[in-house]
Amino acid sequence: MNSPENPTDIISFNRLFAENHARFVRFASTYVDDRMAAEDIVMEAMMYYWENRFRLELGLNSSAYIFTAIKNKCLNYLRDKQHRQQVSEQLMEHASWKLSLQLATLEACDPEELFSDEIQQLVNETLERLPETTRRIFVMSRFEEKSYREIAAQMNMSVKGVEYHISKATSALKHALKDFLPILLWLLKIYP
Repeated sequence: MNSPENPTDIISFNRLFAENHARFVRFASTYVDDRMAAEDIVMEAMMYYWENRFRLELGLNSSAYIFTAIKNKCLNYLRDKQHRQQVSEQLMEHASWKLSLQLATLEACDPEELFSDEIQQLVNETLERLPETTRRIFVMSRFEEKSYREIAAQMNMSVKGVEYHISKATSALKHALKDFLPILLWLLKIYP
């Protein structure tokens, strides 16, 4: 096997392939436990043998050489598979840890206490800056839970007047709490 164009090389290689292919694949399948992967490994080993045939010693046992190549390729395949499995397990552990952390954080989250001091302070400051009538109407509506009709009767004004004052107070509060609104809306979605 010294000349690259030697037809006897091709004939010898084809014979070697035909006589040993099934054995080579069985050998590889025994270890990699995947018929398609075993076929690929055998083909790679055969190609490696063909490409390096001129560097091999004369009288070398070709079958033993290819079995060794298959063994090494199976080892590489299994090491790579083991590495991928370890990475996959680490990713699963990380995902599980992250999920546990999210669950624990969410379970510990009390939406009523979240930012409640800051929000309450902003609400109080904003209400204090409102005109007395607007503040009083808003407090009756939101904190005393009176209807617009009840407030209108108590304040000697029309329901439209009550709506105007509520709208004025709500607008002032929206402006004061604009930085908290996305968080409050998010919390309202989670805790309906």
